[in-house]
Amino acid sequence: MKNCKSYCPINQALEVFGDKWTLLVIRDIMFDGKRYFREMLGSEEKIASNILTDRLNKLEEFGILIKTKDPNHKQKNIYSLTEKGIDLMPVMIGVANWSTKHREVSEKDKIHVNELVAGGQKLQDKMQDALKKELKLVSKK
Repeated sequence: MKNCKSYCPINQALEVFGDKWTLLVIRDIMFDGKRYFREMLGSEEKIASNILTDRLNKLEEFGILIKTKDPNHKQKNIYSLTEKGIDLMPVMIGVANWSTKHREVSEKDKIHVNELVAGGQKLQDKMQDALKKELKLVSKK
C-alpha cells in the first residue's frame, strides 16, 4: 500500500474515491452502461479528457475496473468494473438515495434512484449479476 494518511476505513475509502470525478466514472459504467472513453467524456458533467484518463488509470490501479481492447476496433478500449468495483453498488445507491433526500436532483434521477431502492436486494443482485457476466466475457478476450 502506498503512503496514506492513516489506516482508518473512511480514510482508506477516500484514498480511492476522494475526488469529484471518480464516483461519476463508476456511475457511468455501473448504471449508464458506458464502456468507452468517448462515452464517458460525453457525460453531462463535462469531465476534461486528461482528468478522465487519470481517473480511469487510478481506478484500474486500485483494481476497481479493467481495461480491455475492443475486439471490433483495436484502437478502442473497453472499461468494465471488476468484482471489487461491482461491490460498490450498494454504496453508490446509498449515496444517490441520500442525495435525493437532501440535495436538489432531477426528477428523472429521483425516480430512478427510488426504483433502485424499492427494488431492494433482489434488483441489486440482478444488476450485479449482469455486470459480473459482462466481466467474465471481457476477461476471456
